[in-house]
Amino acid sequence: MPYWLMKSEPDELSSADLSRLGEARWDGVRNYQARNFLRAMQPGDLFLFYHSSCPRPGVAGIGRILGTSYPDPTALQPESHYFDIKATSQRNPWSAVDVGHVETFDRVIELPRLKTEPALADLPLVQKGSRLSVMPVTPAQWEAILALR
Repeated sequence: MPYWLMKSEPDELSSADLSRLGEARWDGVRNYQARNFLRAMQPGDLFLFYHSSCPRPGVAGIGRILGTSYPDPTALQPESHYFDIKATSQRNPWSAVDVGHVETFDRVIELPRLKTEPALADLPLVQKGSRLSVMPVTPAQWEAILALR
């Protein structure tokens, strides 16, 4: 089973929000490489829920991919922060995926801690200049992160 890491600003959607909602649409991804990762996801895949752009960024929980990707409707909504003026209903380059809650950790595994873990040296998240909001995680990296809980 492939594993993933997906970033969200917690004031937009947090792991606790997903726990309360049960499921949600993961949308607003506007990077082609990250979009391609969304398109590669399959129902049942697990992801690390990463809180970004906040005082204590880090892994906050685990979620599950509920279905295959589909065109991101926010690209077509002028009132949306994720509106894309070039997107049309016939040619929408952006994708979304539905996700469900699995677990919210008691404490966030913060980025500085992740950076000190030798088993995570090749994880794009901890590499300088990596800004992807969706990325694959190897089984060994997955286990190393879960061991830090």
